[in-house]
Amino acid sequence: MVLNGVDKMSQLQKNTANIRNICVLAHVDHGKTTLADCLISSNGIISSRLAGKLRYMDSREDEQVRGITMKSSAISLHYAEGNEEYLINLIDSPGHVDFSSEVSTAVRICDGCIIVVDAVEGVCPQTQAVLRQAWLENIRPVLVINKLDRLIVELKFTPQEAYSHLKNILEQINALTGTLFTSKVLEERAERETESQVKTHSEQGDQVYDWSTGLEDADDSQLYFSPEQGNVVFTSAIDGWGFGIEHFARIYSQKIGIKKEVLLKTLWGDYYINMKAKKIMKVDQAKGKKPLFVQLILENIWSLYDAVLKKDKEKIDKIVTSLGLRIGAREARHSDPKVQINAICSQWLPISHAVLSMVCQKLPSPLDMTSERVEKLLCTGSQTFESLPPETQALKAAFMKCGSEDTAPVIIFVSKMFAVDAKALPQNKPRPLTQEEMAQRRERARQRHAEKLAGAQGQAPQGSTQDGAALLASPQGDEPRGDEPDVASVSPQPVPQEESSQEAFIAFARVFSGIARRGQKIFVLGPKYSPAEFLQRVPLGFSAPLEDLPPVPHMACCTLESLYLLMGRELEDLEEVPPGNVLGIGGLQDFVLKSATLCSLPSCPPFIPLNFEATPIVRVAIEPKHPSEMPQLVKGMKLLNQADPCVQVLIQETGEHVLVTAGEVHLQRCLDDLRERFAKIHISVSEPIIPFRETITKPPKVDMVNEEIGRQQKVAVIHQTKEEQSKIPEGIHVDSDGLITITTPNKLATLSVRAVPLPEEVTQILEENSDLIRSMELLTSSLNEGRNTEALHQKTQEKIWEFKGKLEHHLTGRKWRNTVDQIWSFGPRKCGPNILVSRSEDFQNSVWSGPAGRDSKEAGRFRDFGNSIVSGFQLATLSGPMCEEPLMGVCFVLEKWELNKCAEQGSSDKQNQEECDLTGEGQEEGKTCPGGGENQELQDGHSEGTSAKGESPVTDCYGPFSGQLIATMKEACRYALQVKPQRLMAAMYTCDIMATSDVLGRVYAVLSKREGRVLQEEMKEGTDMFIIKAVLPVAESFGFADEIRKRTSGLASPQLVFSHWEVIPSDPFWVPTTEEEYLHFGEKADSENQARKYMNAVRKRKGLYVEEKIVEHAEKQRTLSKNK
Repeated sequence: MVLNGVDKMSQLQKNTANIRNICVLAHVDHGKTTLADCLISSNGIISSRLAGKLRYMDSREDEQVRGITMKSSAISLHYAEGNEEYLINLIDSPGHVDFSSEVSTAVRICDGCIIVVDAVEGVCPQTQAVLRQAWLENIRPVLVINKLDRLIVELKFTPQEAYSHLKNILEQINALTGTLFTSKVLEERAERETESQVKTHSEQGDQVYDWSTGLEDADDSQLYFSPEQGNVVFTSAIDGWGFGIEHFARIYSQKIGIKKEVLLKTLWGDYYINMKAKKIMKVDQAKGKKPLFVQLILENIWSLYDAVLKKDKEKIDKIVTSLGLRIGAREARHSDPKVQINAICSQWLPISHAVLSMVCQKLPSPLDMTSERVEKLLCTGSQTFESLPPETQALKAAFMKCGSEDTAPVIIFVSKMFAVDAKALPQNKPRPLTQEEMAQRRERARQRHAEKLAGAQGQAPQGSTQDGAALLASPQGDEPRGDEPDVASVSPQPVPQEESSQEAFIAFARVFSGIARRGQKIFVLGPKYSPAEFLQRVPLGFSAPLEDLPPVPHMACCTLESLYLLMGRELEDLEEVPPGNVLGIGGLQDFVLKSATLCSLPSCPPFIPLNFEATPIVRVAIEPKHPSEMPQLVKGMKLLNQADPCVQVLIQETGEHVLVTAGEVHLQRCLDDLRERFAKIHISVSEPIIPFRETITKPPKVDMVNEEIGRQQKVAVIHQTKEEQSKIPEGIHVDSDGLITITTPNKLATLSVRAVPLPEEVTQILEENSDLIRSMELLTSSLNEGRNTEALHQKTQEKIWEFKGKLEHHLTGRKWRNTVDQIWSFGPRKCGPNILVSRSEDFQNSVWSGPAGRDSKEAGRFRDFGNSIVSGFQLATLSGPMCEEPLMGVCFVLEKWELNKCAEQGSSDKQNQEECDLTGEGQEEGKTCPGGGENQELQDGHSEGTSAKGESPVTDCYGPFSGQLIATMKEACRYALQVKPQRLMAAMYTCDIMATSDVLGRVYAVLSKREGRVLQEEMKEGTDMFIIKAVLPVAESFGFADEIRKRTSGLASPQLVFSHWEVIPSDPFWVPTTEEEYLHFGEKADSENQARKYMNAVRKRKGLYVEEKIVEHAEKQRTLSKNK
């Protein structure tokens, strides 16, 4: 095939109906990049012989070494079918779970995807994950079942076995799609139900809830994969062949004389052919008939492989001539059978034709974008499409139409930024020299040589230097591209874009509407930008002239400096890009961090953020080997943060620079990038920083030797608790049930706090709904600022009530009565999995309704100090007493809160108090709610103080007393935790391992050594592979994948995904107390205590005091020889 020029490609870009934006998704090692190679070779970009060996899309060195893809990269291909010419923007994506964020960036800018499944391994964990990602983004999938050659060569299946195996795989995938579809239908139906209930306010006492309704009438036929629909292709990418059923239906309709339509329906499925009657019938297994798929298709492929592998030359020649193919002499004589198979099959069943024709027929063009997907993209957070401003809703039409006229708004989504070497940019590439330029250079070299000789003789001819200068200037005149590229080609070193770093950032983007032109001015919308806020800031609204706008938060203006066509490892310059195309944009590195929405109109909202499957959890601290290189490290980490969609870069309170990544392979890649590309310095990396959480549990019923805690132990336990209580300083009263009463240092306030463990389900609900809690937070802060509260949509309100209902459902019983209504704040960071409950008589405050208290002087006074209490609670939950890690699943109950009479001395004048109440009325309402952070509260305080002419109670509200309240509340919470049984919580990975039966024992050995727990193991049908599902603590996971590979000789490879937090059952402070425990564990109980080991490791890392004896039982060493 002919290589297409850039002009041809830009011509194809204009026909939106014939553009296909697709990505290749699959589990790791199922053959995505090899398949991409085959498709690229059909365009003549690489040789077809190298397809599968070159892995063209893996342009990084470490990708080639490891043999896995680590980033998503795009290439534009041309495909002609009949009279139609198509432009296919193909994006190859990684399959490794550490890089699933790259899959999210690819899926967002595509309209369809190819799901690749290995014919031997079938559906794997990552296959499920990518299917779910494609489903969430509303893009249409087609299926490629790859590696069919393994069924023939490795597993030695007969065609009949292979057919039933393939049928199984299809059923598994369709079952997955079915579950996704069912859950969606039921969700939509539940939403409709709630809406209708809201409208009718009907009593639903005797309503019977039938879950199946709604599924019958929902059409899901086009969702499933089946070869007769034409959305399944069977391939072997490494051997270069692939086919859809249609190909064979066309051939056999001519040979047998049965209509093509009939064959299309019957080639897959249990049908057989009666050759005498020329009829197709249902298979009758008793007669041992073969299905058509086996008889007409698989047996031919099997016999070809059989002939080539047995080197049966006559049979091969016969097959080649009957198929009408031409095989080169080199391939025919080649000793490797793979080469022969590739040569025959790639002509007989070319894989690129099978896959690309399916893509063009079955996957949608940008024009077929569903309205549902557009609405989903435009609605961030909990907004509904109807609640957006009318100008914003009007943009939906532009999306659906992909308008390329000048009036159409330009909307571009940048899904990630990627770094390329500045030398690889088209404008900096050295061009091949023309004949004239070569002659001029030769001339110049001669002159320089003559000058040197003359210089040596002391008489430099002056004319020649002028000639040289003239010659230097001459080639730029005939160069049509302008002078910039030529300077680069004449000077031995190209001029880099940035002086300091050789990396240029390019945005990986797609135009959704309008034409993107070079040099065009455009708005960059941050993720928090809101068109509604723009309307408030700009009096003229969206019709305001766009040149001199007042500054609007989260919106910047920039120029599209350069547009590129992404061609795998190459970039090509473009002047303009029509809608529906994938492109690269240069010059955005100062405006876009990771992803952004670019739009020519301010009425466009930012797109909904990308949903990442993997959560970054592996942290390391980084420092330069030489402290003087710190600035380079900081700069390098900034660049790395921009270049990777999933990585996080933080500076901790301790001053450490921390890198948070999704897993070990990801971490390794980030460190290599830092060393070699972004910082270019030697760095030291700490041991991974493992996150823990602290919590409390109910008192245990049995002791460590499983004796019921009875009287004989009570004595010992009392001794122990006495010791513990001696740790608590004086002036703090502890009740028998763990109620802590503490007074502030100036004796003006007394707090009584108790800590109670939350049920597991509640902690889970709080974690899942952290976004909702955050939006409640924003609402209360907007109340605080006196803004309109209409922004709370009905849907959000419903979600909040549903969330409250869930909490009430789980917090039942006498102990939790009315607790949900009394929740005052969540923590840490006001949206975490811990709650503060206010049971104070004088002052009630609730997250749900805002503060409510008696309208008296007291209530006003309590209200002023409420923020200090909340701040103390936030600080206490952010770092617990065991090892300064955040708390999880703890409920702090503020039982009493007394302000002593002395605290009122400033407010003895009642008029002052009233005056203060009047001025602060608007703000007070939201101020004690978990509002917009302390800064907000401070500002309110100042405004109040000034308006009340600086009265003493108000100034004291933000004076030293509030600080004492914060500290006292924090201490009270910590002591309340310490009187309960404390436990550590460890982060857990779910671990999927595929292994053959002979290495199962070794896999289990490695798992048990690392505190892993096997949940289930099942055998894959038709193979000897086992799938093991286990959980493994993150703390034990470093080096786990390598160890398993070493122990099993590479036959098992694990996939680790962060799953949940789990309480470590052992008590980190446990010491033996009863006789049985002394007998069993000895006095020191020096057997390994997992929780204590973790706790001490974290305390050491943070520089906290660790209780450990360096030397125990020291005694003088005697040598016996001296004592003779």
